[in-house]
Amino acid sequence: MKTLIAAYSGVLRGTGSSILSALQDLFSITWLNRSKVEKQLQVISVLQWVLSFLVLGVTCSVILMYTFCTDCWLIAVLYFTWLVFDWNTPKKGGRRSQWVRNWAVWRYFRDYFPIQLVKTHNLLTTRNYIFGYHPHGIMGLGAFCNFSTEATEVSKKFPGIRPYLATLAGNFRMPVLREYLMSGGICPVNQDTIDYLLSKNGSGNAIIIVVGGAAESLSSMPGKNAVTLRNRKGFVKLALRHGADLVPTYSFGENEVYKQVIFDEGSWGRWVQKKFQKYIGFAPCIFHGRGLFSSDTWGLVPYSKPITTVVGEPITTPKLEHPTQQDIDLYHAMYVEALVKLFDQHKTKFGLPETEVLEVN
Repeated sequence: MKTLIAAYSGVLRGTGSSILSALQDLFSITWLNRSKVEKQLQVISVLQWVLSFLVLGVTCSVILMYTFCTDCWLIAVLYFTWLVFDWNTPKKGGRRSQWVRNWAVWRYFRDYFPIQLVKTHNLLTTRNYIFGYHPHGIMGLGAFCNFSTEATEVSKKFPGIRPYLATLAGNFRMPVLREYLMSGGICPVNQDTIDYLLSKNGSGNAIIIVVGGAAESLSSMPGKNAVTLRNRKGFVKLALRHGADLVPTYSFGENEVYKQVIFDEGSWGRWVQKKFQKYIGFAPCIFHGRGLFSSDTWGLVPYSKPITTVVGEPITTPKLEHPTQQDIDLYHAMYVEALVKLFDQHKTKFGLPETEVLEVN
């Protein structure tokens, strides 16, 4: 009997040890996987924006058209009625939401790369500004994260300044996508919108224009620091007309997050891209990043390379209602010089050699 009790006690002790060991293993696994869960959340947060950028507008348009043919047609009618009355809202700066700009998903988005915003000078709230953002990259991910969300605390770094990231006007003709973009403070990159923000919206406005646009995206590739700027002078003319200060902004690492198939000048691929750019406003790029679950596969998720956006010193401009070409050329040359200087001052801090030169096309 004593032998049986001793054996039974041994089993219990063994079972208890096994359970304790299993619990320790469980906590250990949970702790080890915490970083993996965090990384997956970062990947998902980035992917949702990439998919929104690429297909949300078209998908919602198709769904809305289909809804007209169903018993839910009234929903589509109500939304289209709303669109008619709300059509010009994007031209007046949109309808930003601090709640959306502060979503936790944007912090995961920021930490995936990670993305950083570097301030070099204070901005006066009594002035308006046009930020020239360079380079475009494939999607301008640094521009979006820094100026359309609060993930990098742009409002704290530049108190009293309202950033408006300007993008293709066609995006604001897409149902649902337009609401999503406006909630982040994104607006159309056209003259009507910029004129309104710089003349009828008070002071403290900062319009971020990705100057190189679609043309610059076609040359985006890892290891290349080049901007399409030599003949881009429209933003300077707008700044002079409204007396808005010009702010050079360079994003180190923007070109590193995607790999692209670059077509040679004169090839059929480049011909197609230029036709799209001319008639539709964007250039279709053949690019890839990593897969959703593995960095060893191809997919739409960008590579996790650091992106650091440096905001330079503002160039004060006079208000000239009718600036001459000589005025525009003068301030454009000043802007190019300031951008190159900004690049040279910070390039070695972010992994580039001292010999690296910014190519201005």
